[in-house]
Amino acid sequence: MEISLRARVRAGDPDAFGQLFDEHASVVHRHAVRMTGDRGTADDIVSLTFLEAWRLRERVLPGDDSLRPWLLGIATNVTRNTARAARRHQAALVRIPPPDPVPDFADEVTRRMADTEELAAAQRALRRLRRGEREAFTLCVWEGLDAATAAAALGVAVGTVRSRLSRARKRLRKLTDLELGQAQKQRKAQETQRPAPVGQSPDSRLQAARSTPKSTQEKTR
Repeated sequence: MEISLRARVRAGDPDAFGQLFDEHASVVHRHAVRMTGDRGTADDIVSLTFLEAWRLRERVLPGDDSLRPWLLGIATNVTRNTARAARRHQAALVRIPPPDPVPDFADEVTRRMADTEELAAAQRALRRLRRGEREAFTLCVWEGLDAATAAAALGVAVGTVRSRLSRARKRLRKLTDLELGQAQKQRKAQETQRPAPVGQSPDSRLQAARSTPKSTQEKTR
């Protein structure tokens, strides 16, 4: 009888872990991007998730079910730990004197497409949710897990996942609209504050006319 992937992972079969990575690495990465909003951090979370999965392989229960919820549960815990480490790092950076300001000439950044702005606003809004609400939303809505499977992945009751998901849905749309409105106001403010090109403003043309010799002005009439 063919041995299941769960049993092979539990036994520490390297080929089974290779198959596990091939089948679920993209899922874990997508989940991490949605939780953190940063692809670089998500790459690190994928690596840490599969390292932790190898360490915890003996805890995999027998059966034929997919290992995706188990991996997503590990990824969620890794994301929590990564966020705590980032906060400690940020707290340390606060104590370092800030560098001299550098002018930002990337005007094209303020001209993002509407869908890109909405995605960025949604990611910022998601990070403003409570941690439990954010985890329930990403697992149930974006990863498609049912409440019971998400509860098992998070180690909480099914009712807890459902209540967190309900609160997350209500708050997320409101927070996204607020974030999008603030981003659009900031973009418009930056556009209105951009200086006019040198030599093209009315004042500069007037100054140029005044500085022209009188004889030259008469010749051009």
